[in-house]
Amino acid sequence: MNSSSSLCDLSAVELRRRIAAKEISPVELLADCHRRIDAVNPALNAVVAEDRAAALAAARAAEQAVLRGEPLGPLHGLPLGIKDLNETAGLRTTFGSPLYADHVPQHDGDFVAGLRAAGAVIAAKTNTPEFGAGANTTNAVYGTTGNPFLPARTCGGSSGGSAVALATGMLPLASGSDLGGSLRTPAGYCGIVGMRPTPGVVPTVRKEMAWSPLWTEGPMARSVADLALFLEPIAGGDARDPLSGFAKGSDFAGLKPAALKGLRFAVSEDLGFAPVSAQVRRLFRERVALLAKVVDCEAAAPPLGEADRCFEVLRAVGFLGRSLELVEKHPDKVGPNVTANVKLGLTFSATDVARAEAAQTRLYHGVLGFMQDYDALVCPVASVQPFDKSQLFPSEIDGRPLPTYISWIAITYGLTLAGHPVLVLPCGVDEEGLPFGLQIVGQRGRDAELLRLGLALEEAFAGTPAMRRPLPDLAALAAAA
Repeated sequence: MNSSSSLCDLSAVELRRRIAAKEISPVELLADCHRRIDAVNPALNAVVAEDRAAALAAARAAEQAVLRGEPLGPLHGLPLGIKDLNETAGLRTTFGSPLYADHVPQHDGDFVAGLRAAGAVIAAKTNTPEFGAGANTTNAVYGTTGNPFLPARTCGGSSGGSAVALATGMLPLASGSDLGGSLRTPAGYCGIVGMRPTPGVVPTVRKEMAWSPLWTEGPMARSVADLALFLEPIAGGDARDPLSGFAKGSDFAGLKPAALKGLRFAVSEDLGFAPVSAQVRRLFRERVALLAKVVDCEAAAPPLGEADRCFEVLRAVGFLGRSLELVEKHPDKVGPNVTANVKLGLTFSATDVARAEAAQTRLYHGVLGFMQDYDALVCPVASVQPFDKSQLFPSEIDGRPLPTYISWIAITYGLTLAGHPVLVLPCGVDEEGLPFGLQIVGQRGRDAELLRLGLALEEAFAGTPAMRRPLPDLAALAAAA
């Protein structure tokens, strides 16, 4: 398979340009994506539901709009993957749960409706763990998604299907969402770009607890420019999300790389509190040594010492809000991750919740003050490199037992509590050829500036083999399939 001749390997920005210029047709692009899905998805299980007839009809309509000279949205004609937590009209939406195995919504959710309005062709649903609970993409409906670089390893979760579809060129853009690292871990494990925006940048109207900043939708792509393109139609304000309204889509149009000279980065292997393997520490130090050649770096960690207990409580309370009734009604049909979180939430008192809320406030103010001294904070994406996909989570790191099943994602959930935007950039591979990624933390509410920084770093990384985005072996994946 010669990927260089495939339209689906071009950037979303370039594809959008060619569609508008009538150099390619959305129908032609969709067909190329279908060929790639057919070739490599059987080895990976990333794309889990399709309605090719409906997608083809949408692509033909997009083609006709171009030919008629109609105004085109920012995503016009681009095939998109939608994480299987978002409802899609006429397309099976299971939430990774057997309870919804045959659920076909009559209407799009607000997020998907906005993407269609921007001209996107909804091409497929991508795999996710049950109700997004878990950092390994596996569920009882569709099974497990493999890593595109070593299919026996995990792709991370819960946005694993989207990350794998992007890494292999099945689709040019795909959606994700993030609570404790659900978007960031898969991006790092699959060698793609992802962003957890400042809460409210992307209005999230389907949250049961609208005032909580923990959970947010976010874009996933193969480059920072593509990420910015995706943000144009999804950023903005919606009165139903009380955290939204301070950003707009046009903030992300026409972004140029920032100047790196004179900037000051804080770098931390573990954010001062997270368990991190010796392998990840070594890989991070090697990257920081190269990063220091283009920007000033200073070892420093933000004040996240209260993060573990704080996140444990607030996460479980969130599961109570959205899943308690489900677990009570269907105890035999809800998976272990959701059930465990609901049960944990029931053990906490009002005092526990109050203390967690107060702890998050202290943490928020502490990180806000810390970031005033730096242009960005850089740390690893994950505490360990991709592990066996049959393992739900690591129970230990370097022989040291972990206290909870979410302890291994502390490196991401600590930043969730802080409420700052986080960009994930791929940064070469480890000794097994598995991707390694960095989290780049920006100033709260200044997401466009973080993307400009990302554009500059991506450009700098591209010139160094050890730092550039890795590509999976598509021929090997096709042969395995």
